Amino acid sequence: MESMFHISNCAVENQVKFATCTFLGNALTWWNSYMKTVTQDVAYAMDWKALKKMMTVKYCLRGEIKKLEIELWKLKVKGTDVASYTLRFQEFALMCGRMFHEESDEVEKYVGGLPDMIQGNVMSYQPKTMEKAIEFANDQMDQKILTIAERQAEQKRKLEFNAGNN
Repeated sequence: MESMFHISNCAVENQVKFATCTFLGNALTWWNSYMKTVTQDVAYAMDWKALKKMMTVKYCLRGEIKKLEIELWKLKVKGTDVASYTLRFQEFALMCGRMFHEESDEVEKYVGGLPDMIQGNVMSYQPKTMEKAIEFANDQMDQKILTIAERQAEQKRKLEFNAGNN
């Protein structure tokens, strides 16, 4: 939703109206019920943060969020698939926002889930933002994969050369 606000240049004072116009099904019924308890002016005067908190209380059960937080703490890169790890990490981070008081906390957790072969390099880079951490982690993994592929090609050439000499 916040991306939609940004893309559409939605003014801050119109964010709640914009967001609630996208509601469907149960969310729309819930919003219409809320609108009956307050005036339209009061409902649309609240800020996006307040609406988001109301929706979280209504639709994000505490136990379910706790399960997601546990999964996030256990999340690690599988093999060399940094892209899938990054996507999953960002999904969890959105739902578990209270875990990270500062962006530096989120960056630290993200880097902690990277494979050992690049984790040290990313840590030493000391990224200040998630964007920089993700970009550098991807660059480092690409370099490692390229290096591994080059070594394998070199070994194959040596084996083929030795086999040809025998």
